[in-house]
Amino acid sequence: MAKILVIDDEKSIRDTLKEILEYEEHQVDIAADGEEGLEQFKNNKYDIVLLDIKMPKKDGIEVLEDIFGVATDVPVIMISGHGNIDTAVESIKKGAYDFIEKPLDLNRLLVTIRNAMDRSSLIKETKTLKRKVTKTYDIVGESAPVKKVKDMIEKVAPTNARVLITGPNGSGKELVARWLHEKSDRAEFPFVEVNCAAIPSELIESELFGHEKGAFTSAHKQRKGKFEQAHTGTIFLDEIGDMSLNAQAKVLKALEEKKVTRVGSDKDIHVDVRIIAATNKNLKEEIKNHNFREDLYHRLSVILISVPGLNERKDDIPLLANHFNELICADYGVPKKEINDDAIEELKKINWTGNIREFRNVLERLIILCEKEITGKDVIAYAQPISK
Repeated sequence: MAKILVIDDEKSIRDTLKEILEYEEHQVDIAADGEEGLEQFKNNKYDIVLLDIKMPKKDGIEVLEDIFGVATDVPVIMISGHGNIDTAVESIKKGAYDFIEKPLDLNRLLVTIRNAMDRSSLIKETKTLKRKVTKTYDIVGESAPVKKVKDMIEKVAPTNARVLITGPNGSGKELVARWLHEKSDRAEFPFVEVNCAAIPSELIESELFGHEKGAFTSAHKQRKGKFEQAHTGTIFLDEIGDMSLNAQAKVLKALEEKKVTRVGSDKDIHVDVRIIAATNKNLKEEIKNHNFREDLYHRLSVILISVPGLNERKDDIPLLANHFNELICADYGVPKKEINDDAIEELKKINWTGNIREFRNVLERLIILCEKEITGKDVIAYAQPISK
């Protein structure tokens, strides 16, 4: 059920609407004038607003405009008196969902509320789907290190060359991998990601190459591995530096022979996949310490792409701030915040140990906690960088 705010200066209408809507199991707050209603709207989250047009202190059109200054995706249903129809039509042009004329037809009101809720749900679902489908956002930045990465992607993506992406945690290695896939001839085929650090060593073979039913105690049915799932597409081996030596040997064999064998089977399965790997570790040091196979390193590193940390590309911070400001505000359904020059300068002073991932989190925190404008003082108060 919906949380509804009723703003009307007529007590009888407020009380009637509250009683009926609560009977329909909605949660209802009431306000006697525009100023009170707007204050409640700012301090609470509502699914629908019922708004009278003619009120003292602040009329409905003014309140409507102020509401859309706070949140753009909340349906506002205008309540109009007989002499306010032209104004009600004007409110629709300004973004109101609908208007209902007094005396209120309660059946029509309930249908309108139901339709408004359905519309809101559809908008939210559409946003969610867009976020899921559009996983490959732009690589934001015009600094020299970022331009170098973009140039490498343009040159390398159309080939089938194996790529090893290096860079610190949170710097955007997965994003580079996805763009390599999107700009390749394999873009219409699967992009399969494997987080090598998250899979226990005893399960890595089953995860990568699959298993037959009954191959081990919990193998209740046949399962395709990641290499088979990525057939004709791209497999992204993220954090490959954390893979066990035993698993590295099996991956090397798969790369050399272009075939895999499911656990519990003796049948070879041909796989046509492009390999992209990534790590935050220095693999040459890992080779020296006998933690990574040198032959696998040379197989993977036909092309090397080094993704810079945010501290190496602070000139991109204004672009990144604007980018995440738009994305995050759209997700929350609020108007884009202003980020002033002082705020940008304070953001540039921070030691970004968590890189782009940390930067996005800080922007989200600032957007939630600040008013319409984000200032340098806000960054100092809320960013809370880890001092070194």
